[in-house]
Amino acid sequence: MGSHKNRTVLVTGAARGIGFAIAEAFAAQGAKVALVDLGKEDVTAAAGKLAAAGTTAIGLAGDVGDFEAMREAVTEIEGALGPVDILVNNAGISPKHEGRRHEVWEMDPEEWRRVLDVNLTGCFNLTRLVTPGMKQRGHGSIVNMASVAGKSYCDFVGVHYSTTKAGVIGFTRHLAGELGPYGITVNAIAPGRIDTPLMRGVNPAVNEAIAGETALRRLGQPSEVADMALFLTSDQARFVTGQTVDVAGGWLMT
Repeated sequence: MGSHKNRTVLVTGAARGIGFAIAEAFAAQGAKVALVDLGKEDVTAAAGKLAAAGTTAIGLAGDVGDFEAMREAVTEIEGALGPVDILVNNAGISPKHEGRRHEVWEMDPEEWRRVLDVNLTGCFNLTRLVTPGMKQRGHGSIVNMASVAGKSYCDFVGVHYSTTKAGVIGFTRHLAGELGPYGITVNAIAPGRIDTPLMRGVNPAVNEAIAGETALRRLGQPSEVADMALFLTSDQARFVTGQTVDVAGGWLMT
């Protein structure tokens, strides 16, 4: 899409799956990419793959729910790559227990708090840290990872996950209005069932059933979510803000 060359892009939850596909897509467009994830070994290896292909990339380990840790990460990223032009808040968790969710009547309050910390507070923390610079420069793009589970009931995720993803959608709409006057666009992506290594560990019959409920009769690919992130942060989408775009193959259409 041409408009990402030499831009500094920060992607959270970037060591694998959708997050790595997004980082890889920006790298292919000539962006400088910072990958943030919880595990040091995994995120270092992911950044190394991009660097080996000729991309300027760094990987930093940190908990997106920890504001001070993210402050240090953003300082290091901007020192190495320059001011963040594009933020992709992708980090998220959806705890399962022996292959199933915890129902609300058996959910531990600490699990509830942890999912909110990562999935929703994590978006706030990174946004809070990069928007002063974006505002000062008069441009920037933010993409938040929501989910179709934030728009409609999904029986395989817990109430904490659905709640946070609905919150991400509201967070996106509000910030689009608040930051728009400063030239900053804010959008969200709501993936459906995506064929990631994590999903391949699920009972195949479950994935087959979900694929059968989509209009396109298949699961999505991480690269298809990445393509939407590229579009929403490109010059072609400069008049698009406050939107949540489903990348779900026509599953749970609302």
